[in-house]
Amino acid sequence: MLEGKSYRLKFPWVGVVNRSQADINKNVDMIAARRREREYFASTPEYKHLAPRMGSEYLAKMLSKHLEGVIKSKIPGIQSLINKTIAELESELSRLGKPIAADAGGKMYSIMEICRLFDQIYKEHLDGIRPGGDKIYNVFDNQLPAALKRLQFDKQLSMENIRKLITEADGYQPHLIAPEQGYRRLIESSVVTIRGPAEAAVDAVHGLLKDLVHKAISETIELKQYPALRVEVSNAAIESLERMKDTSKKATLQLVDMECSYLTVDFFRKLPQDADKGGNPTHSIFDRYNDSYLRRIGSTVLSYVNMVCASLRNSIPKSIVYCQVREAKRSLLDHFFTDLGKLEQKQLSSLLNEDPAVMERRAALAKRLELYRSAQAEIDAVAWSK
Repeated sequence: MLEGKSYRLKFPWVGVVNRSQADINKNVDMIAARRREREYFASTPEYKHLAPRMGSEYLAKMLSKHLEGVIKSKIPGIQSLINKTIAELESELSRLGKPIAADAGGKMYSIMEICRLFDQIYKEHLDGIRPGGDKIYNVFDNQLPAALKRLQFDKQLSMENIRKLITEADGYQPHLIAPEQGYRRLIESSVVTIRGPAEAAVDAVHGLLKDLVHKAISETIELKQYPALRVEVSNAAIESLERMKDTSKKATLQLVDMECSYLTVDFFRKLPQDADKGGNPTHSIFDRYNDSYLRRIGSTVLSYVNMVCASLRNSIPKSIVYCQVREAKRSLLDHFFTDLGKLEQKQLSSLLNEDPAVMERRAALAKRLELYRSAQAEIDAVAWSK
């Protein structure tokens, strides 16, 4: 106006009559002031035709309507923000885990449920759903055959060793038909060396099973909530694997011992007779057999030992899987569950001894989540009423 310029208003103007200082000094209340304001606009010629759109009451209604429109335009963004915050709160609450039950039965159920989740993850590793179980097959397919190959039975059956064992087995007189005791000693001295690779295979699988326990422990989110329970479950699983290893080692080494203690009958029936030995029984016991005869014995024994080795190469993995892998899937925490049933409520509480800071954090998050859900419900009601 002062510059002689006109501007188009974004919103219409509204005239108001405020209380004067004299009215304030006379303690004129707002009701009387609003009445005088209405009378002024209704009686003044300049504003009489605009009276319905003048006054503080009309301004309040117009501002309220404008504010309502602004709020409704912002509702989608507010809803999106609230939904995002609720999802974040729920995710953090899920990470922190459920609150601890107060009674002994509830505590027992919580522990059993957490252990069930751990056991399921462990089985998934063994079954190939999660990585790690394939390394056990590598022990059977690569490590064990390589260890058996390193035994080098042909070097163990050197001419000197064959001559020594055959002649010592005869004692003070030569054998009558075939040097059976000599054959037995040669075979036993070779087969017994398979105990080393067999025992190493048991230990290798045991180490892999222990590694999978640690993986499953770290992947069980619920166990992170309770450090004491995590330690107990880990120790119980390792102790169980130790028992399975001892059983497996005993059974696996028995396979080797059985091959040493009882030779295949058909093998002896196909042996060449002693008449072909080509030696002279009147000679010294170390010169009694010629090299050709001893080489034939060495070749026959090597053939038999290789046959036994091939058989054990297949049976050793079966024994290990049956005694260790299968049992780990079936009864890894059985002893722990048995001991768990004997615990009192105080002992169960010690297993679920959660960090107080985590408990406080969970309670605060739960309250925030409740407030956001309440706000979500109210805003949704407003949005649907548009």
